[in-house]
Amino acid sequence: MPADVPVDGRQVDAWQRWFWLWRLLFAVDYVFASLAVLTEDQSLALRLTSFGALTALAIVVAIVLPRPLGNRAALSFSAAVLVLITVAIFTDPSASFALFSVCPAVAMKVRQPVAWVVMALSILPSPMAVLIRSGFDDELLTMLLPMTALLIIFGICVSIWIDRVIVQSTERAQLIEQLDASRAELARLSHEAGISAERERLAREIHDTLAQGFTSIVALLQAIESELDTDLPSVRRHVGLATRTARENLAEARAMVAVLPPSALTGSLADALRRQAEHLAEETGIEVDCRVPDSLPPLPTATEVVLLRAAQEAIANVRKHANASHVSMEVTVADDVARLVITDDGAGFDPDRPALGYGLAGMRDRAGQVGGAMTVRTGPGTTVTVAVPL
Repeated sequence: MPADVPVDGRQVDAWQRWFWLWRLLFAVDYVFASLAVLTEDQSLALRLTSFGALTALAIVVAIVLPRPLGNRAALSFSAAVLVLITVAIFTDPSASFALFSVCPAVAMKVRQPVAWVVMALSILPSPMAVLIRSGFDDELLTMLLPMTALLIIFGICVSIWIDRVIVQSTERAQLIEQLDASRAELARLSHEAGISAERERLAREIHDTLAQGFTSIVALLQAIESELDTDLPSVRRHVGLATRTARENLAEARAMVAVLPPSALTGSLADALRRQAEHLAEETGIEVDCRVPDSLPPLPTATEVVLLRAAQEAIANVRKHANASHVSMEVTVADDVARLVITDDGAGFDPDRPALGYGLAGMRDRAGQVGGAMTVRTGPGTTVTVAVPL
């Protein structure tokens, strides 16, 4: 039997919240039946015996109702109810008013169909006590039999209704618990997915910015080491480039921590792409043809980030792997599609060879996140095309 108080802070259902009405009914019924017994015109001993049985019955019901019962405990409760109600009614038929409490209590605590038998046996002492006191009058018997049968049928119907209410309440409580558990699991999975997505984002950002910047710094330092004793002007130029790259890396790291747009996009996308082309030319001596018009229409920040990161990755691949002498970069916006095309005349690569790095996969992921696509054609020479819908 569910209690009428919250458990572990969970919201109680309607059956639990309104169970106090049943308790009120039991209390009123006990008082009414006790007054009927105590004011009956018969010997004091019989009245006190009936009142004592009613009081014991009320105590048993009050103790048992808030507690769940196993099969053995339910049978013990049924036996106690039958004994006490029988004693109360046979010593004073006015105690029959207690049946308004006994039948619902049995329906709540005893499983069907045992509850039906217990209720029928609880109802029978009332007409039997009347018949015994009246000497088994035929006319009275004819009247009591259908009334008793009707009371038993009514009690069974009440038992079925109460049982259905309790079962539905229990099922609803279990469903709520399952929903709470599912919600907690969903929150956990969402949290884990968020952590995974954030790790993925940081991996892309680190690869596209910091890792490429550090690679460039290492290459410049190696150049400085080889030129230190022979070409001081080149050393100074490379030191300046390394310093600038380190500052840019620092700005990128701060932007990454603050979840800001890339620091290179503090101006326009065209300026940012031109700077990437200029850095490549200054650091490697590769001829770079940058065709990025100043008249680019305003693009969503997400689109600009995808195009900039794709350009940075493609340029980094040219710097590290292509052994190219010429690179072209072109950006066009037409038919509601922004397209970046970067071509080099380098050695190319084997597209069927498993990729060891994160670059191309990261570029595809970035483009896919904004509904775009990336294609790579390699031959000799490599062409990377990134198209993003506006």
